Amino acid sequence: MSKPALAKIDHPPATLRDLVQERMREAIIEGVFEPGQRLVERPLCDQLGVSRTVVRETIRYLEAEGLVEILPGRGPIVARMSRDDARQIYDIRRALETAAAEACARNITPEGITRLRAALDRLKQAVAVASPGAVFRTSSEFYAEIFQGAGHSVAWEVVQRLNGRISRLRLLTLTQPDRARPGPEHMDRICDAIAAGDAAAARAAVESHLDDTMAIADRLLASEDAQDD
Repeated sequence: MSKPALAKIDHPPATLRDLVQERMREAIIEGVFEPGQRLVERPLCDQLGVSRTVVRETIRYLEAEGLVEILPGRGPIVARMSRDDARQIYDIRRALETAAAEACARNITPEGITRLRAALDRLKQAVAVASPGAVFRTSSEFYAEIFQGAGHSVAWEVVQRLNGRISRLRLLTLTQPDRARPGPEHMDRICDAIAAGDAAAARAAVESHLDDTMAIADRLLASEDAQDD
């Protein structure tokens, strides 16, 4: 007689540490904590209602994501985003996202198209209500569908490590009026090209999106550098 198999947990419950990480990450991305600001344990414990152990674990995790920096004599601060950092992030995104979009377009299934369009709808809703936290989550879900459809699981792990910094750049550029195209319009073009199975168009759509946002981020970060000087 065979033993019964354990049922798969599709959506594991979030732990307290997960919830605190999400709350802190969103606060940094949304600018509640500004670049260079110290992250003092006791006030964070009081505001979040958690122990110092949880706060310290969260700070270490966000340091690994590049959102927090530990300075000798000062402790943890919100990491600053330099123009060089931004350029490197966009270079990595260009290499990984264009390859994923091409592969996804070649391998897309009807079920994959349905999931991708549903993820895009959620992203548009988040942008419409101007919820940075929701934009962070739904953007990640949209790109997860592309990388999953491409079969690029290792590349997606790399992108996830950069997701916090990517989201800071995304929030920086999202509402700028001088964009060549609004963000959702770029996502529409990417989605349509993949759904059509057109790998070349999918690559071009991703490149156009990144060219647009990289130019804006570079200009805004250059302005911030000039103000600091």
